[in-house]
Amino acid sequence: MTDTADSSMNIHEILDHLPHRYPFVLIDRVVSMELGKEITALKNVTINEPFFPGHFPYHPVMPGVLIVEAMAQAAAVLSFKTMNLKPNEESVYYFAGIDSARFKKPVSPGDQIVLNVKIDRVLKGIWKYIGVAKVDGVVVAEASMMCILKNI
Repeated sequence: MTDTADSSMNIHEILDHLPHRYPFVLIDRVVSMELGKEITALKNVTINEPFFPGHFPYHPVMPGVLIVEAMAQAAAVLSFKTMNLKPNEESVYYFAGIDSARFKKPVSPGDQIVLNVKIDRVLKGIWKYIGVAKVDGVVVAEASMMCILKNI
């Protein structure tokens, strides 16, 4: 299924398609999306992030695992939209695996991360993605991720 019509999403639409809530929502806007293929989303990094006081007080750096989490959240939005589903209290979208994660450059307050996530394949309910995060056109992180939608 592919569709590019009305492919951008504001934060209200994102929250409608993502089970996460503050302080763990890590995408602010969807710039573009092609259902069944890929999504490009933004994360605006501010000094007000709850992790910066401890990571690190004198040189704030966004934890790499949270950059990967932001890519996974973009993947979740893409998957929910592709399946024409919305998250609910009866299901959870879990990480099933992270491979080949690489962190190439620190991300600091004031940066805007552009997250591009592509569906690599879907097999037996397991979705595999390739994610790349960039700041100012420079790759800061990349990873292969697997996720699964489970009923609870």
